[in-house]
Amino acid sequence: MSRNSRDRMAKSTSLSPSPSPSPPSSSRDWSQIYTIYGTDEWPTVAFLTFHALFFSALSILIILYFSASESLLHRLLPPLPPSSLRLITGLSGSVSAIIAICLLSAAAEILHSSVSLHWRMSQRVVSAVLDWSSVRTVLDVGPGRGMLLNSVALRLKKEGGCGRVVGLVHRRLQRRRGAALEALRTARAEGVEEYVTCREGDATRLPFADGYFDVVVSAGVLEGVGSEAAAAVGRRRGVAEAAERGRVLGEVVRVMKGGGVGVIWDLMHVQEYVQRLREMKMEDVQVSERVTAYLVSSQIVSFRKPEAVAIDSAQLEWRTDIISC
Repeated sequence: MSRNSRDRMAKSTSLSPSPSPSPPSSSRDWSQIYTIYGTDEWPTVAFLTFHALFFSALSILIILYFSASESLLHRLLPPLPPSSLRLITGLSGSVSAIIAICLLSAAAEILHSSVSLHWRMSQRVVSAVLDWSSVRTVLDVGPGRGMLLNSVALRLKKEGGCGRVVGLVHRRLQRRRGAALEALRTARAEGVEEYVTCREGDATRLPFADGYFDVVVSAGVLEGVGSEAAAAVGRRRGVAEAAERGRVLGEVVRVMKGGGVGVIWDLMHVQEYVQRLREMKMEDVQVSERVTAYLVSSQIVSFRKPEAVAIDSAQLEWRTDIISC
């Protein structure tokens, strides 16, 4: 790559200094988003909802049959005076109601995070790159059902260029068989299938040449890869998790072109990523404000690979070992 070409890439593939206005598609109704993408969180939502209903029913039964509940406690705890039994019975009903409310709130938050919030954060990840006009190659590490993958593809389609985005499905984090095909299905539903392709691989050993992608994005995968590594090790979980996340981050940097941009949305560990990126001499490292997602704090970190790291990457055939529609 010539010096002038790298300079043009650095200027055009630039980071937004502040969150840019979201594209019109970010205002979609949650039902529209769910119709296309669905969610992988139904088992968790169902589990929380079931227990919320259980504690709701328990609270109602205690209120309706207060005297009977008090008598039951008297048989279980005969030494206690009647006033204490009434207090314990009342507290049991109140605590059951509070637990039910908390569980229902958690279920609603997880469902919201996996659908409408995920979509909005995908738009913010896309808007962190100020100018997509010269972007030709994009990698999405861990596309899931394709929200971020298709958000990038919609932006490339809007630019009217010949850009393409690859979704790398991390084999060991697939929640279901055919995850890559599911992402491609949603791309067809969005009308961007010609801009999207997917393949399976290992996020800790990305199967791409050095310096190939103009932009690399990811949403929530580094956290999952770290947890998976810790479970395999069984001991020193914190160290194993951090090492695995660092390995994925290093691979992200490796496959980026000099002057390329990386944008990652992840849970809880963004400050760790910031430290590692600065250790790797990345430029323009920026962090968004905190957003609660899946009941924990999340942030977006964006950065640029220095032009000094000039890599003449080998050509990569897009359709080799790639799952197509």
